[in-house]
Amino acid sequence: MVIQQVDKRLLSELEAMGFSEAQARKALHHSGNLSIEAAVNWIIDNENDAATDEMPMCLQDPVNIEIEEIDPRLISEEVKLCAQELRNRSRKKKAEEKKKFESERKKERIRVGKELLEAKEMAEERERKRFLAQRKAEKEEERRAREKIRQKLQQDKAERRVGLGLPLEAVEGDTSTIPATSLLQGTRNSSIDDSVVLPVKPAEKAELLRECLRSLKRQNKEDNTVTRAFRTLLIYVRNVVKNPEEGKFRKIRISNPAFQDRVGKFRDAIKFLELCGFGRVEGGNFLFLPREKIDMGVLKVAGAELQNAITNPFFGLLSR
Repeated sequence: MVIQQVDKRLLSELEAMGFSEAQARKALHHSGNLSIEAAVNWIIDNENDAATDEMPMCLQDPVNIEIEEIDPRLISEEVKLCAQELRNRSRKKKAEEKKKFESERKKERIRVGKELLEAKEMAEERERKRFLAQRKAEKEEERRAREKIRQKLQQDKAERRVGLGLPLEAVEGDTSTIPATSLLQGTRNSSIDDSVVLPVKPAEKAELLRECLRSLKRQNKEDNTVTRAFRTLLIYVRNVVKNPEEGKFRKIRISNPAFQDRVGKFRDAIKFLELCGFGRVEGGNFLFLPREKIDMGVLKVAGAELQNAITNPFFGLLSR
C-alpha cells in the first residue's frame, strides 16, 4: 500500500489554506485533481465524515499527475470563504473537544478526590471507635483494680481491728460493746455478757489516728519523708509501751532539730501524738505524756496504724 499521489501544486495550495495533508490528498483524489475549487467543495460536502482525515492509500505504484497550473487569481472568493469557514469549524471543533476532554478530566479528579476523602473519613471513624473501645476497656480494668484494692484494704482493716479487739464498723446495731472476734464468727446476739467485752477505746479514736496519718501522706508527696515521719512516730509509741515508767520516753523537746526535721514540721504528726495522750507543757516547749494518762489500748492501736501506714503501699489511696 502506498500513498495516493495527487497534483503537488494543488496539494501545496490546499495545505497553505489550512487543510491537513490527508484532507487535501483525499479531496484532490475524489475530485479528480481538477481544481482547488472542486477539492474544497468535496471537503465541504464530506466535512462530517471522519474518514476525511485518513491518508488515501492505493495498491499500485502511483502515477505522478500533473495538471496545468491555474492562476490563483482565478479561484473564486466563494471558494476562499468556504475554505476559511472550514478552517474555523475545524478549530472550533478541536477547541470544543479539548474543552470537553478537560471537563471530563476535572470531573474524574473530583470523583477520585471524593472517594479518597470518604475512604479517609471511614478509616478515621474506625480508628476513633477502636480508640474509644480500648479506652473503655482500660477504664473498666482500672475500675476492677481499684475495687480489688479497696476490698483488700477493707479486709486488712477488719483483720487489724480483730487483732486489736476492736469492734467492726460495718455491723448493724449497737456494736460498741461487742468484741470483734464474736462479730467475725457471725454472732450478733445483743444479749452478750458484758464481762467478755475487751476494755478498748471507742473506734472513733482509731479512726482519728488513721485520718491523721492519711492527711499527712496526702499533703506531702515525698514518700521517703513521710515514711521517715511514720517510723519516728512508731519509735516514740513503742518506747512508751515498752518503758511506761521511763520519763525520758514520755517527754519530747519540740525545738529539738532532729524532732523538727522528722516529725515536728508536720502538723498532723503533732496531732497524732496528742491523740496518743501527749500534751504541751512548759510554755509549749515540750510534749509530755503523764504516767497516769498512759492508755495502752490507744498506744497499741496507734502502733498498729503506723505499722500499716509504713508497710501498706496502698495506704491513703482510697481515703475519704
